[in-house]
Amino acid sequence: MNPLLALDYELAIASLGNDYYDDVVAAEFPQQILRFRNDDLLVKLGLDPSQVSDEDFGEAFGKFANPSHPFLALRYHGYQFGEYNPGLGDGRGFLYGQVRGVDGELYDFGTKGSGRTPYSRGGDGMLTLKGGVREVLAAEALHQMGVRTSRCLSMVETGLDLWRGDEPSPTRSSVMVRFSRSHIRFGTFERLNYIKRPDLIQKLLDHVIAYYYGHLNQTESAERYVQFYTELVQRIAELAAQWMSVGFCHAVLNTDNMSITGESFDYGPFAFLPTYNPEFTAAYFDHYGRYSYGNQPGICKLNLELFQKPLSAVIAATEMTTALAKFEGYYFPHYKQLMLRKLGFESETTPVLDELLITTLQLLADTQVGYHQFFFDLSQAFKLRWKQDLNSVLNETALMPEVVGNSGYQKWLQLYHQALSDVPESGFDSIEHLLDRVNPQTILLRPQIEAIWEPIAQENNWQPFDELLSKIRSGK
Repeated sequence: MNPLLALDYELAIASLGNDYYDDVVAAEFPQQILRFRNDDLLVKLGLDPSQVSDEDFGEAFGKFANPSHPFLALRYHGYQFGEYNPGLGDGRGFLYGQVRGVDGELYDFGTKGSGRTPYSRGGDGMLTLKGGVREVLAAEALHQMGVRTSRCLSMVETGLDLWRGDEPSPTRSSVMVRFSRSHIRFGTFERLNYIKRPDLIQKLLDHVIAYYYGHLNQTESAERYVQFYTELVQRIAELAAQWMSVGFCHAVLNTDNMSITGESFDYGPFAFLPTYNPEFTAAYFDHYGRYSYGNQPGICKLNLELFQKPLSAVIAATEMTTALAKFEGYYFPHYKQLMLRKLGFESETTPVLDELLITTLQLLADTQVGYHQFFFDLSQAFKLRWKQDLNSVLNETALMPEVVGNSGYQKWLQLYHQALSDVPESGFDSIEHLLDRVNPQTILLRPQIEAIWEPIAQENNWQPFDELLSKIRSGK
């Protein structure tokens, strides 16, 4: 038997009743060619990768052989670029199933590109192969960099020709299976508020707490609802800090793309920063920069504020206002910690380290050197002698000609040297290892993605994709 079909699927969301979803069927595809499989996730599910064949993936997630449970297109609304849209829902995917991992947690298999649903809004319900490739790479890169993210379990090429306005067409098609903690969104609750069903809001909130915030189950109802929202504020604030530290721009932070578990998911026109620029915008259609890199923390906080509208059916508004006021108190310390680690410092923040971080960001903004290259070169050039010799810092890197002439460079140099001076020599190995661990060489800048897509599109050559994926996963 196919091990993927024999998993012990749970009917967690299905048990809520059909106020929250529609039963759907998958499209039929002319072919199933497995282009990506995530064996790491098979292990997480308690499966031996050697016992799961490529054909098993194609049967389960390309032919969609029914594993005796329903496929569910989830219903949701959302604020899209600030405007409320009641015409949303799973339009090109569905909840394939839910399975316990070996860690005891419940995980979702969610499809993308599996055909039309009642919420396709005139679309074909399909995913381009390039879109699938991009999401696989984004999820694996973010996971490697320590961002709380969904991942891709599989990607199957399906043999259809698709027509798109933002890709040379016809273009190839794929279906992807996303592995995540939950596909319940802020917008899932917003729809229930829109249709004036506070009873369904409370029912869904009880479900969310039971499955994803189980440590709150022993608390009295009213208190655990407040604690849920407070913890969600913290999770989202920390997620935003993770994005900002790794230079990631999600690009479409609508409320329907915000997960109730505080997990990053649904990667479309994402981009990693080429240089430090808070106004950098990844989506070509974001004409006013609403979801620019620098706006992400504020947008996340705004989405949490909008989420209070449906939750007010269950939670007192004053309690949520108090909880949301803690957002910056969660965000800034976490962001600072992550950025100082990129500079090699694990220790508690100090006035010198605080000033060093500010000066580093200013230097990056002024010089426009590569954001990721700066930290990678720092990690590669790091030497013990920097503690004694201020002028040796960075002098063996390609960065020197670009930064040395900047007026802020000497200030940065002195602060970095001062920070190193506060560390005993016995701690320098730790700095070196930390720099190497958190500053990968391979970053998914747009030219790299295009460079691996070109041989796929022109020659069906997947070797560059496989090699890039291997580099990403190795942290090199």
